[in-house]
Amino acid sequence: MAAISPSATVSTDAKAKALRAAGEPVIGFGAGEPDFPTPAHIVEAAVRACRDRRDHRYSPTPGLPELREAVAVKTRRDSGLEVTPQQVIVTAGGKHAVYNALLTLLDPGDEAILPAPYWPSYPEPVALVGARTVVVQTDVTSGFRVTLEQLEAARTPRTKLLIFCSPSNPTGSVYPPAEVEAIGDWAASHGIWVLTDEIYEHLTYDDHRHVSLPVVAPAAAERCVIINGVAKTFAMTGWRIGWIIAPQPVATAAAALQSHQTSNVCNIAQRAALAAVSGPLDAVVEMRSHFDRRRRTMHGLLSQIPGVACPVPQGAFYAFPSLAGVLERSVAGRKLGSSLELADLLLSEAKVAVVAGEAFGAPGYARLSFALADDDLAEGVGRIVDFLS
Repeated sequence: MAAISPSATVSTDAKAKALRAAGEPVIGFGAGEPDFPTPAHIVEAAVRACRDRRDHRYSPTPGLPELREAVAVKTRRDSGLEVTPQQVIVTAGGKHAVYNALLTLLDPGDEAILPAPYWPSYPEPVALVGARTVVVQTDVTSGFRVTLEQLEAARTPRTKLLIFCSPSNPTGSVYPPAEVEAIGDWAASHGIWVLTDEIYEHLTYDDHRHVSLPVVAPAAAERCVIINGVAKTFAMTGWRIGWIIAPQPVATAAAALQSHQTSNVCNIAQRAALAAVSGPLDAVVEMRSHFDRRRRTMHGLLSQIPGVACPVPQGAFYAFPSLAGVLERSVAGRKLGSSLELADLLLSEAKVAVVAGEAFGAPGYARLSFALADDDLAEGVGRIVDFLS
C-alpha cells in the first residue's frame, strides 16, 4: 500500500467541500463531475428497480445479462465496434474497471507506457501489481498528444501495455483519427496491449470527434481493452457503473478477480445504467451544448491572465493551462516554486480550488473543470484573473 498515493483530484474536491461547509465561499474547479442531475427516466428506472424483488438478491458477477447486452449494442451504435455481451464486465465505476484490467494484464516487472499529462488513477494499480510506469511527457506545444517517435523511444523488451485516453483527462485534447490509427498499428506491430479509456467519448467540440482505437486500428483489437461507463455522459458519477470490454480470455479473468472483490455491482445502479445506455442521447446533447459554452468562457477568461497559456479544450470538460509565465514572477508578494504552491495560494487567498499539474505528471500546469454552473464558473475564474493579474 505504500506504493500508491491518495487521489489528488478527490483530495482537492474534499478540501473545497470542507471549506464550504465551514462557511467559506469556495468555488471548486477540482472535481470531474457534471453539475446536471441524472436524467429523469434513468432515476425512474432505479426507483422501479428498488421495488423489484429480483434486485434485492445477488446477480451475476460480470453484470446483469441485459445490461451487458445493452452495452454491446450501445458500443456498436456509438463507435462501430462489434463485441459480444460476454466480452463486457460491469464494474463499480471507471476506476474499478481500470484497476481490474491492469491487475489482469500486468505482472511484476512489466512496463506500462503512460503519456503525460495523465489521470492520477492510471499509475497506481500499475505500482500495486509491481509493474513499472514509463511516463512519456507531452506539453502544450504538441497539443498534449504523444508521437510515435516518443512511444518507440520508450519501448523496451519489458513493455507490456500502453495506456491511452482520448478525449483526454486532464488536458481536453482529442487525437485525430489518423493518429489513433497509427498508435494502434504501432502497438499491434510490437505485440503491446492497449488500455484505451473512452469515458469522454460523447464530449467533443467543434470539428473534433472521438474514434475508438480498435475500430480504426483493427490489428490492435485482439490486444485492446476498452474502459467506459455512464458517469460523464449521463451525469451519473455517484451511481458507480463502469465496464471493461476485452478479448474473451481477459474478460473471463477480470470476472474471476471481481468475483472475489465485490461479487455483483449494485443491482439498482445497474438498472439505472441499463436505462441510460438503452435510451436516447437527448440529455447528452443538451449537456454538451452547455459544456461547449462554458469551455469558451473559461478559455477566454484564462487567456487574459499574463503568463498563462491556455489551449482551447477539444473534448471532455477540462481546461489545462500552463502557468509557467505566472511562476516566473511574484504572486501576492511571494515567489512560487511550483504549480502546487500556486494552487494552495489560490485556495487560501482567492477561495478557488484547482488541481495542480503535479497530480497529472505535469508540473507548471493546472486542471480546471468547467462542469459547474455558469455563474460559479464566471465568478471563480474571475477571482483567479483578479488575483493573478
